[in-house]
Amino acid sequence: MLVLPDQLSLEIGPVAAADPCSTEVWLVESGEWLSRRPYHRQRLAWILLSQRAFAIEAAEKGFEVRVLRGDLPMVELLTRAIERCGSHEPLLAMEPAERETRAELAPLVQAGLLQLAPHAGFMTNDADLEHARTAEGWRMDRFYQAVRRRTGILMERGKPVGGKFSFDAENRKRWDGTPAAPTPPTFPASLLREEVVSEIETRFASHPGTLDVSTIPMSRAEIDRMWQWAKRQCLTNFGPYEDAMSRRSRGIFHTRLSPLMNLHRLLPSRVIEEVASLDLPLQSKEGFIRQILGWREFVYRVHRATDGFRSVPEVLGSESGRPLARPGDGGYSRWAGAPWKPRHEPPPGVDGGARPNRLGADLPVPAAWWGAPSGLACLDHVVGDVWEEGWSHHITRLMVLSNIATLLAVSPRELCDWFWAAYIDSWDWVVEPNVLGMSTYGYAGMTTKPYVSGSAYIEKMGDSCSSCAFTPGKDCPIGELYWAFLARNERALCDNPRMKLVLASMRGREGSRREADSARFVRVRDVLIHGQPLGSRDQGLFQTRGGGSR
Repeated sequence: MLVLPDQLSLEIGPVAAADPCSTEVWLVESGEWLSRRPYHRQRLAWILLSQRAFAIEAAEKGFEVRVLRGDLPMVELLTRAIERCGSHEPLLAMEPAERETRAELAPLVQAGLLQLAPHAGFMTNDADLEHARTAEGWRMDRFYQAVRRRTGILMERGKPVGGKFSFDAENRKRWDGTPAAPTPPTFPASLLREEVVSEIETRFASHPGTLDVSTIPMSRAEIDRMWQWAKRQCLTNFGPYEDAMSRRSRGIFHTRLSPLMNLHRLLPSRVIEEVASLDLPLQSKEGFIRQILGWREFVYRVHRATDGFRSVPEVLGSESGRPLARPGDGGYSRWAGAPWKPRHEPPPGVDGGARPNRLGADLPVPAAWWGAPSGLACLDHVVGDVWEEGWSHHITRLMVLSNIATLLAVSPRELCDWFWAAYIDSWDWVVEPNVLGMSTYGYAGMTTKPYVSGSAYIEKMGDSCSSCAFTPGKDCPIGELYWAFLARNERALCDNPRMKLVLASMRGREGSRREADSARFVRVRDVLIHGQPLGSRDQGLFQTRGGGSR
């Protein structure tokens, strides 16, 4: 029986029903898979520690455990092991959630050597997604409401608890340091942690990012401790401050549970069930459940339904309809000055992903996303957090990293690959819908409008502006980037009813100001793409006209 890296639980799938005394569990640690992209060292540590902790748990349960370890691709390691085994029975596994892994393992399935059962870690089904379909595409709110009705979660007598399905409008408070944000737990040193650190620092030494395994819950007791911390310290205040950003706290009241749930070390079904029963303010309870039962499940279902956006009409038949031939590195090679070199060539069936690009954005990811100073305090702070921990919460991902990239016309595919490399909770079903769909509007079938803003939103919800060389509403270039974005993309957005007011405001700007917006966009783009920070020269340039920080 094979247990893949995104399903490390003895409570779900075929392994949950197997007899430990007569079942051998296989795990795969493929150097090619782990180095296919320049993944953050912390992401590698999460995967390796979680797999090895799971192996210990399975052995303690009575399973015989075999770990297939080597630099070859996962499919080749499995093929060789199956051939050595000599059994005529197919190897049984739960289907991987990740489309890329399904494509890699497809030859084994087609040859009858591997039999896949449905992934049991998700709480929804394809029929739920049909409720979300509209003439324009899929909509998360419709999906979420349908799932709530079907499951009865936060429902009473067929009606949503509190009288409405979403309390999102009430969850937009700025955080000024009160109430105090909790400190995430850390975990003691162990031989297993030392082993993984040593391996990453030698075998995967070229990977970027800071490595700190003390922050990774590994054993069942540590995972439970992390979950108890989240329930007791985070969830009461999660709702009102879920959109807040701060230099003083990386996560504020966010629980940091996404890597555990995506590996299925902590089951999402358990999280939802326990949160629904807690005595919490409704806006926090509903807001947290919506992130998991709503958005997390929605992006997974959309990604499956579109075959990773390969089958949607706006991609098929376009120049960008063909996936990239090879996995991308998110701009690593330009930043590092040398090409990324995986430990082995990727196997057949593994490509660089679909390339929806509704707005025709093609700028490479600037070096600022890899840690080169940009001169924008909000961007530099979040990027620093990411390369230190491999994580930041969803608003910094959406309204700082993705927003500024979209305003600069960064390629959706390359930005997606950057997120895939940089974050500890990244898988293709996570990053592709969130980046190609929601945050860059590369694929318009998931959201009703582009998620872009000027500096006003960043100033309202965060506290980086006070430490920046630029001032919102005066000389901050993000405002001009916003107006220039609207002008460049007016034709593509003019039929969108949610964009009519802002496009009208853009058209109302004097011609000289619109020309200045465009010139400033070009200046900022060119400075950042050359790896330079915006500085005093740029301050003077932007200050001449002022305004424009919508």
